[in-house]
Amino acid sequence: MRREGLYVLLLVIGGLALTLTSVAGLENGLARTPPMGWMPFERFRCVTDCVKFPRDCISERLFMRTADLLVSEGYAAAGYKYLIIDDCWMEKERNAITAELMADRERFPSGMNHLSAYIHNKSLKLGLYHDIGKRTCMHLGPGAHGHYSIDAKTFANWNVDYVKLDGCYVNGIDLNTAYPAFGQALNRTGRPMVYSCSWPYYQNHPNFELIKKHCNLWRFADDIRDSTESIAKIIFKYFKRQDHLTKHVAPGSWNDPDMLVLGNYHLSYDASRLQLAMWAVLAAPLIMSNDLQTVRPEIRALLQNRDIIEVDQDPLGIPGHCVLMSGNIQVWLRPVMPTNNIGVRSFAVAFANIGDYNECPLCPQTFRIILQNLGLTNQMGYTAYDLFDSKRKVGLFKPKDQFTIRINPSGVEFYKFKPEDIYPLSIHFASASASASASVFATISAVALTLQFNYSL
Repeated sequence: MRREGLYVLLLVIGGLALTLTSVAGLENGLARTPPMGWMPFERFRCVTDCVKFPRDCISERLFMRTADLLVSEGYAAAGYKYLIIDDCWMEKERNAITAELMADRERFPSGMNHLSAYIHNKSLKLGLYHDIGKRTCMHLGPGAHGHYSIDAKTFANWNVDYVKLDGCYVNGIDLNTAYPAFGQALNRTGRPMVYSCSWPYYQNHPNFELIKKHCNLWRFADDIRDSTESIAKIIFKYFKRQDHLTKHVAPGSWNDPDMLVLGNYHLSYDASRLQLAMWAVLAAPLIMSNDLQTVRPEIRALLQNRDIIEVDQDPLGIPGHCVLMSGNIQVWLRPVMPTNNIGVRSFAVAFANIGDYNECPLCPQTFRIILQNLGLTNQMGYTAYDLFDSKRKVGLFKPKDQFTIRINPSGVEFYKFKPEDIYPLSIHFASASASASASVFATISAVALTLQFNYSL
């Protein structure tokens, strides 16, 4: 069965809408690539009854067990270094004498210094949740309001490496003043701490120019859930705001679409691939939220896929864009290293099947595209590699060649296109090619080109 359809290719005159200009952000020397690690919240929520639920409760045992598994199961070696304790770790009130925050004495009987040392002795880094408001979101523990300096010093004394700052119970608090002030308090301690802000999520019209000056990463969407629908909703929100979101990203400053939920209960294998590939294209933090003791081997292999992690951690720090949409098919493109001998960049390209395909909802779809229509114009061509199968080199493709793939429902195919070197290399040709390569990504007035393509079942 064949049908013809239309797709809209989101291009700009003279090149793709992918900004390659440098972005000035928070310069604390941290998070030069998106942070990777583990966080309990989506999987373990705020379980505090360690009598009824000893294995799942938010306690030092959970975090010590997870630290062990991050190392023994190979996650730390793959780059997952931050073990981040989310809400529900603290006592309901501050120390009556010092006004300091305190870890819950029943669930963290050894104290936060002991847990911090345990985590650091595994060559991991410790992250800790807090809230800019008067109370934390789930546990209703004491927020940072009125205690910025003392809380920052407490975190420094505990050797915290990463602070996640939520934004609940903020009536009467100016977030545009509060978040910078807490970040400055962190900096004054002299302890390097990655600063993760929920700041823009709590505003209708966030000022990202201000946010990127004070935060290493920031949440922009709803809390993720263990479902394909939740992942698709976050991707769609990013797509609607991509021109605004992407221009503020650079090494040290990242959009945070929330946790990876691979390895829990509801995602299929294809949906698990979808989330991992899309987060890598977006240059997103890779923060898992799962039970590492029960993650299936095939999901562990996905999470530790070195080729996809390499895309996510690409040193250029350029986030991807959705450059093509047709119904439920989306094509996302991210410039990455390496370059060829005249500086033409490689591309990570995700072909995502998101949403309903009414004619056959459970059918894979065939998709065809001419590479130059995606902006891949290197005349010597590109060698394509399947990022889900490091042993599979798909072949050499020239700009006018057609690339054909099959995409499963709620799934993705993910490739890296490496440009071939230009030979023979004359000064004139190299200069012209380099100029042409740069112009492909010049940001000029946007247009939509409506082109034809055929796809078949």
